[in-house]
Amino acid sequence: MKRTTRRRLVVWGVNLAVVAVVLGFLLAADWKTIHANFWAPGGVSGPDSNWGDLITIGAVNTVKYTAIAFAGGLAFALVLSLMRLSPIATLRWIATAYVEFFRGLPALIVIIFMGFGLPIAIQWTPPGGVVGAGLIALIMVAAAYMSETLRAGIQAVPKGQTEAARSLGMGGTSTTFRVVLPQAFRIVIPPLTNEFVLLIKDTALLSVIGSTFDGRELTTIARDFQTTGGSAQTVTSLVQAALLYLVITIPLTQLVAWQERRQRKATR
Repeated sequence: MKRTTRRRLVVWGVNLAVVAVVLGFLLAADWKTIHANFWAPGGVSGPDSNWGDLITIGAVNTVKYTAIAFAGGLAFALVLSLMRLSPIATLRWIATAYVEFFRGLPALIVIIFMGFGLPIAIQWTPPGGVVGAGLIALIMVAAAYMSETLRAGIQAVPKGQTEAARSLGMGGTSTTFRVVLPQAFRIVIPPLTNEFVLLIKDTALLSVIGSTFDGRELTTIARDFQTTGGSAQTVTSLVQAALLYLVITIPLTQLVAWQERRQRKATR
């Protein structure tokens, strides 16, 4: 048997196995129970519908919190990346210790510590209440990850660019901010977009520290609907929140894929 024929048979076998598994699930599933619990009519339409608060409050706050955490994290990450590339050893050590520490901690632990632990320990009132404390935690964690992305982007800029700028009489600071960083940011746009997507999902962790009624994000609102009783006391609200997360994140992941294809074409 030829190799190409054998490969085709393997592909067809895998495809048939997948189709058989899917058909088996479709035939064996209790669709009435699934519909009643995962897509309850009372939570999807009518006066008890969950869409209103999920979209107008949850989705809006999720995007807002993500933008705040990303902007703050990116600014802090830039400082950390420059510190890690600094010729001053003390700055490199401080930045390295920070990055390794916060990359090694779960974001949930940092959020809980900033929301409850630190305010109690030092009698600190975070700006924006517990949500503000949670956003500070997300900024701190995101900065640790994005600083490594920025550092890699800066190091990927050819050294000839720096040498050419210095030969034209530009100083070190001017070369960094006017020549190196603009090129580095173009290189790291795809991974930074990925970090933005991760932050969208990480905002769900803010649900553990609570918030005001108008300050709730998607996961908090979905959880609240799930525990209110009546027709909403199913996982329908969680399914709706999951769909809204996908509506937000899938276009961004497709944007990342397009950016990566574009960069690959540019380097050929």
